[in-house]
Amino acid sequence: MSAQELEKTAQAMVAKGKGILAIDESFPTIKKRFDNITIESTEGNRRAYRDLLITNPGGAEYISGMILFDETMRQNTADGTPFPEALIKQGIMPGIKVDAGAKDLAGHSGEKITEGLDGLRDRLAEYRKLGAKFAKWRAVITIGDGIPGTGCIEANAHALARYAALCQEAGIVPMVEPEVLMDADNTIDRCYEVTEITLNTVFNQLYRQRVTIEHTILKTNMVISGKKCKTQAGIQEVADKTVRCLLRTVPAALPGIVFLSGGQSSQLATAHLNAMNKMHPHLPWPLSFSYGRALQDDCLKTWAGKSENLAAAQAALLHREKCNSLACLGEYTDKMEQAV
Repeated sequence: MSAQELEKTAQAMVAKGKGILAIDESFPTIKKRFDNITIESTEGNRRAYRDLLITNPGGAEYISGMILFDETMRQNTADGTPFPEALIKQGIMPGIKVDAGAKDLAGHSGEKITEGLDGLRDRLAEYRKLGAKFAKWRAVITIGDGIPGTGCIEANAHALARYAALCQEAGIVPMVEPEVLMDADNTIDRCYEVTEITLNTVFNQLYRQRVTIEHTILKTNMVISGKKCKTQAGIQEVADKTVRCLLRTVPAALPGIVFLSGGQSSQLATAHLNAMNKMHPHLPWPLSFSYGRALQDDCLKTWAGKSENLAAAQAALLHREKCNSLACLGEYTDKMEQAV
C-alpha cells in the first residue's frame, strides 16, 4: 500500500460521523461474555455471534471499520463469504488485533507489558493478504500505589512504536492503543496526570521509530475518575479534561482519535463523547469511538445465543452505533435512548 493509500485509509477510519466497532475479544474474554448469557464459547457460537455483528443491515452508515480477532479473520458468514470480504462489500474496513496480550512486567510489581513483536512482520503480511486494512495493539497502564513507573510506560510506548513501524512497512494503518485503566480509586486529576505522561511518551517513541503520524490512528482512554473513587467526575469535567490533555500531547498531524469505553456504561461512553464534540467543535483532529462492550452489550444480551433473537439483537446494535455516530457530531441527546 502506498503512502497515499495509507493516508486515505487512516482518514476513512475517522470519517465524519463514523467510528470503529471492536469485536476482537480473545478466547478468554469472549468466554466471559458468553458466560454472562449462559452459552458455551464454542467455535460455532463465536462464529454465529460475529456473523450477527458483521452482517448487521445498515451498520455501514455508522461504522467505518471493525477490529477482528485472528479466528474471526479466518471465519465465514452463514452463506460462506469470508468475514473480511463481507465487510469490504459493505464498505467497512477489516482490522486485526495483533498483540499477544498484556503480561506481567519483570521487575515491576503490578504492572504489565504487551507482548507479540516476535514474528509480527510475517503475521502482518498474512493479515494483509486476508484483507486487513488496519491493525490494533493495546498497551495497559495501571494506576496504583506508586505505579505506573517510568520504566513501564517507556517499555510499552517503545513496543507500540515498533509495532506501528512494522504495520506501516506492511501497508497497514496502525491503531496505537495506550490504555490507562479506570479500575482503581484514583481521582480524575490522577488519571489526567498519567494519561498526559503516557501520551507524551508514546508520541516521542513513535517519532524515534520513524512512524508517520499522518498514517496512524490513536485509540486511547478518556480522562475519567477511577471506578472506586468516591467522587465521580461529571460529564462536562470528563469532556473538558480529556480534550485539554489531548491538546497538550497529540500532534495536529494525526488523522484522528478514537476512544475506548474502558468499562463505562454504554450510555455514559456516548454522553462523554458527545460532550467533547459539542463543546469543542474546532479541534485539530476528529474525536470518534472504537468501543467493544459499550456497543455490544445490549446486542449480546438480546441475542442470548438464540437465532430467533437475531433481528432484535441487530436492531439493538444499530441503535448504539447510531447514537455514537451522532455523538461524533455533538448531536446526541438522552431522549434518543427513550425512543428505542
